[in-house]
Amino acid sequence: MLRLAPRLTPHNRQIKLHLQTMKKFCFLCFCTVLLLAYVSGQEKWSIVRCVEYAIQNNISVRQADLQARFSELNFIQSKASQLPSLNVSASTGYRFGRSENPTTGVLEDNNFFNLGMQVQSGVTLFNWFSRKNNREAARFSWEADKQQTQKIKDDIALNVAVAYLQVLLAKEQVNLSKVQLEQTREQLKATRKRVDAGALPELNAAELEAQLARDSSSLVSAESNVQLLLLQMKALLNLDAGVAFDIEAPSLEVIPVEPLANLQPEDVYQMALRSLPQQRVNALRIQSAKKSIEASRAAMYPSFSAFGGLGTNYVNIRVPQFVPGPLKPTGATVNVNGTDYVVQAPSFILAGEKLIPLGTQFRNNFAQQIGIGISVPVFNGRGARTAWERNKLTLQQLMLQKEQDELKLKQDIYKAYQDAVAALQKYQADEKAVTTAEKAYYYAQKRYDLNLLSAFDLINSRNNLQRAKIQALYSRYDYVFKMKLLEFYKGQGLRLTQ
Repeated sequence: MLRLAPRLTPHNRQIKLHLQTMKKFCFLCFCTVLLLAYVSGQEKWSIVRCVEYAIQNNISVRQADLQARFSELNFIQSKASQLPSLNVSASTGYRFGRSENPTTGVLEDNNFFNLGMQVQSGVTLFNWFSRKNNREAARFSWEADKQQTQKIKDDIALNVAVAYLQVLLAKEQVNLSKVQLEQTREQLKATRKRVDAGALPELNAAELEAQLARDSSSLVSAESNVQLLLLQMKALLNLDAGVAFDIEAPSLEVIPVEPLANLQPEDVYQMALRSLPQQRVNALRIQSAKKSIEASRAAMYPSFSAFGGLGTNYVNIRVPQFVPGPLKPTGATVNVNGTDYVVQAPSFILAGEKLIPLGTQFRNNFAQQIGIGISVPVFNGRGARTAWERNKLTLQQLMLQKEQDELKLKQDIYKAYQDAVAALQKYQADEKAVTTAEKAYYYAQKRYDLNLLSAFDLINSRNNLQRAKIQALYSRYDYVFKMKLLEFYKGQGLRLTQ
């Protein structure tokens, strides 16, 4: 059987559109409820906690801290190199075949066990302060690496503050979206009553229902944007993405902002030169390079040193023992007062072998030495002079880097000041735009209540007001951020609470 679809009249189209809109509205409300439930169970983090956690867990900060520790070890080692050296050594072994007896220096064909002990010491008397300058260079380098770590911490804190302000801005947008949604809902209720009473056409209610769905969609988008920014902030904090996380949302009015008159760019620049870690890093590296130049120049001059040592040996070879024997004639005679006497020589009889004790050999073989040495660099492949000249070029490079950083810092501060002035002017203009839009919407509402304005025109006026509020909100946060950047250059850190 052939069935014909009913013809859609304009009234039926409006009803169908109304049903579709209500389904979308219910779905969006359900998603919003889920997001709100998820957010409500999260822990609130303050800006101070966020910054502290980021500094403790950021990989770049930890890498810089390790580099500072390496520099500290270099400084400790260079400081200890100025002390006299002292080395104690001992050796033992078993020799067989023909070898030199360590105690007598005679080549013997024998097998024996030997033991030797030595103590050696040396001290540099004068080397043109090479080691002292190396120590100072290492100290300045260590201080520079510590300041470099602080610079990275400040950069991380600045990035966290920017992300924190972005989340606060997104949360304010959520609040505006909620207010707009509630206003649309109230207008829809009032319009529905007038439509049911026959005072307004059904089209007005349908347009408000469509606007209600759009406002609900905007609210869900704003909530999703908050979650996305929180996810990005967790990545910045090096926090696991699955951890429940949310930030405290202080009112924008409680964020302290220093007057713009107290942040003149030249004054801020002079304070930044004294307070910012990067400027101290450059100054310390230049001082380290100067000490390295002096140390490398000293390597081209003679150096004087003193040395001394103690040593002894022990060998477990058995020594033959002899006792006196009878006198034996030698065949020679000696005439004394006319009388010839036969010359006799003593004889010795082997009585056995004896092992000399260790203590006795240590005392008998104890040796000492002391002396003074001089080392004169005559020709070493131009290594010392090349190192000296290379260090001088390094100093020039660091001075140019310092000059470049100061120029860039000054440009950044003046630009930040001009941006802050422009942001303040734009914020003031946007506030006036909000006031004008509120007045226009007020009169549009009055005309709508008197049936002198369509629902479309009322919604358009209300949307203009909403855009003006959002733009003013953007301008205000932009102004706060620009002022915080100037305060950061001034050396006041980042303060988002009193």
